[in-house]
Amino acid sequence: MTCTLMVPAMYNLCLLEADFDMHDLSSWRLGGYGGAPMPPPTIERLAQKLPGLALMNAYGATETTSPATLMPPYLTHEHGDSVGPAVACGELRVVDDDGAAVAPGDSGEVWIGGPMVVPGYWHNPEATAREFSQGFWHSGDVGSLDANGFLRVFDRKKDMINRGGYKVYGVEVEAVLAAHPAVVEAAVIGAPCPVLGERVHAFVTLREPSASADALRAFCAAHLADYKVPESFTLQDEPLPRNANGKALKRVLRERWVVDDRRRDGA
Repeated sequence: MTCTLMVPAMYNLCLLEADFDMHDLSSWRLGGYGGAPMPPPTIERLAQKLPGLALMNAYGATETTSPATLMPPYLTHEHGDSVGPAVACGELRVVDDDGAAVAPGDSGEVWIGGPMVVPGYWHNPEATAREFSQGFWHSGDVGSLDANGFLRVFDRKKDMINRGGYKVYGVEVEAVLAAHPAVVEAAVIGAPCPVLGERVHAFVTLREPSASADALRAFCAAHLADYKVPESFTLQDEPLPRNANGKALKRVLRERWVVDDRRRDGA
């Protein structure tokens, strides 16, 4: 094996294998990944275990028919929080709610253009009119472009948490949780709140069942602004629900939170 293309969760599962260090993986040269952000701690662990493995992030969607960004492997560690610059034939925009480009570094919706982008949805003119304009497809992802053209993707617009007017991007909180030695993986959702609108709730899969919610909360508090720190946790030993592309199904997690909340209230 010299090259792989996997979702980040698969790389993490490889690192969790008890006999990982017993295998000769010296021929593994290139590790492509996409479909979800790679937690920086996973990048660091792979670098320690496999110093000869070059990691390359790719970002795209069905509507782009191929990657819209590619991270040069030699820049992965320097830009670990980015999915890379646009491919040579592609174009990226980050726009506000009115479709106007925002300043470098500011967040907004990611729009993707180029010959690899489909012209619209088959026999669905309403969706085409809603999600395509000015030659670009509206990705529904929130991100930012820096002055050098490197794209950072923070969250799906529908998954962004609004805590009393403060925006919380799950990717940032999940990356901090992934750095805790007891955590296998984590997903963050907005739990409904009658006062603030939403509060930050984290589903965490643990490798060490002794880790407590208080310990994880304190760990997050040391790395995040206070409004981003999860106020409640669901701690589990089972994997997060994912779709066929390896993305965590936050819709399923939100439904699970509602069921668990009803149980807590005795409903």
